[in-house]
Amino acid sequence: MEKKKKAVIFFSVILIGFGSYGLYFWYSYYHPKIIKAFPDPFLFNNGTRVKTQEDWNVRREEIKDLLLSTEYGHMPGRPDALEAEIIESEDRDDESVLNIVELSIIPLNSTPKNKISFTIWVYLPKGKGPFPTIVKVSPDGTGSQKEMNHEIVERGYIYVCYDHTELDPDTKGYDEVGPCQEAYEDYDWGSLAVWAWGAMRVADYLLGEPWVLAPDGIPNVDPDKLIITGHSRRGKTALLAGAMDERFTMVVPNGSGCGGAGSFLVQGYLCETIAIITSKNLFKAWFHEDFGEYGGQEEELSFDQHFLRALVAPRIILSMDALGDLWANPIGTQAIFEATLPVFKFLGVKKNNAIHYRWGFHAFTKNDFRVLLDFADKMLLNKEVTGEFYMTPFNIDFPIEYSSP
Repeated sequence: MEKKKKAVIFFSVILIGFGSYGLYFWYSYYHPKIIKAFPDPFLFNNGTRVKTQEDWNVRREEIKDLLLSTEYGHMPGRPDALEAEIIESEDRDDESVLNIVELSIIPLNSTPKNKISFTIWVYLPKGKGPFPTIVKVSPDGTGSQKEMNHEIVERGYIYVCYDHTELDPDTKGYDEVGPCQEAYEDYDWGSLAVWAWGAMRVADYLLGEPWVLAPDGIPNVDPDKLIITGHSRRGKTALLAGAMDERFTMVVPNGSGCGGAGSFLVQGYLCETIAIITSKNLFKAWFHEDFGEYGGQEEELSFDQHFLRALVAPRIILSMDALGDLWANPIGTQAIFEATLPVFKFLGVKKNNAIHYRWGFHAFTKNDFRVLLDFADKMLLNKEVTGEFYMTPFNIDFPIEYSSP
């Protein structure tokens, strides 16, 4: 009898413990740390405020300079030349074609031998086009990113992936000067900016810029339907590239978190912060060398990531996250989405600011890709598509104290 009592007490303590943890988790999950109100994206550096769309165009340049000077580091302009060579071609069973292309960046025509080469994979659907096109940061099927090339080309999209690590190594706990930083040694850019600059060079090739040398031809890309996406650090890269380069019609960061679509000022339960991500033991090399100084000092920031997201407007953005991906700050991503709404409303394109959540954890799943394709079908191809593209699962009043002019 005494053993039964002890067993009952033991299991009762366990249940109470789990119940207490559940309550703590629930409370923490839905009660983020809010550091301060979001800075007003419409406020010029001189203290005046945006009134017209022309004003916003000027303000955009201020925001770009602020973000590059503080968070990511500056990128050079386009190189003097870009060469493209198909090094392998494959006719596939589904009637699509895979071209493996070497892109060679020539920073200066005066020293043409100083090339920076990297690989892109171009999956071409059957037909003549022009085709809507998806650019993904990193090769297809890398990490948690499911291989999707067959499904994407079946939907009528060109699918292009590039190896960002050939431009700058993806390191942890140390920095390694990559070929781009070596060639452009006067720039203060971190790895994210290098990788984003690489996405712009992929766009140069796909859009057939007149200074690109491509004797094997250019894919028949629809210039009004160019999408960029990526997951995690590649999601940060995709958002940065899409914000800085207006040739990307639609921008889709997935699980991008801190330094991507997540907030610095609204910190969800167990989320990554500036102090963590810029640690010398982790990913300091991704950012501007001095950005880590804001770790634990976020109240000193004059911006949050709604500034970066706002740069995409009036073009289309869809951020995608998993509700269980606590590290990527799903609640802070909704906060950034809402903080950006006044900009999209001001420009008359509220529906171009989209957000999607799913159950699960940190991954780029097949369903994520399908949400991307469905939204692109709807927004770029004017197809009748049903889907949840404006999800706000967190019922919280975020500190947004400004509105559209």
